[in-house]
Amino acid sequence: MNQIGRPLYFLALTLWVGALWTIGGIVAPTLFSALQDRSIAGAIAGRLFSIAAWLGVGSACFLIIFQIIDAGGQAFKRASLWVVVLMLVLTLASLFGIQPLLAQLKAEAMPREVMESLVRDRFAAWHGVSSILYLIQCALGGALVVLETASGRR
Repeated sequence: MNQIGRPLYFLALTLWVGALWTIGGIVAPTLFSALQDRSIAGAIAGRLFSIAAWLGVGSACFLIIFQIIDAGGQAFKRASLWVVVLMLVLTLASLFGIQPLLAQLKAEAMPREVMESLVRDRFAAWHGVSSILYLIQCALGGALVVLETASGRR
């Protein structure tokens, strides 16, 4: 299992963290700077963040299962396992808590744009919370890559 599992582990980790950094750091800012219509940019970015979240859920499940199979009970003593668990919790909070709330606020704002409506302040506050959680995930992902590459476990 280790000959196949370990490369798949690093592939899943790279895919998840790479998606977080690429979408949050390159794609979303580019959408908002390149498109005139901020609502279209927001809709596309929101869809991409959702895809990245589901990718994260799948990757996290694989990473957790692999670590437990690979190290048994010792996995629970590894910082890397707990970083993955924390990233998963943040992903799930965003996916099932904050994203539906933002969608509801957008729907309440209709037919106006959300930032031109009465729910603007609530939307901005929750969007800020979402952004902070995303940045924490990105930082944890970077720490996880460093932990795993420095650990010498191959």
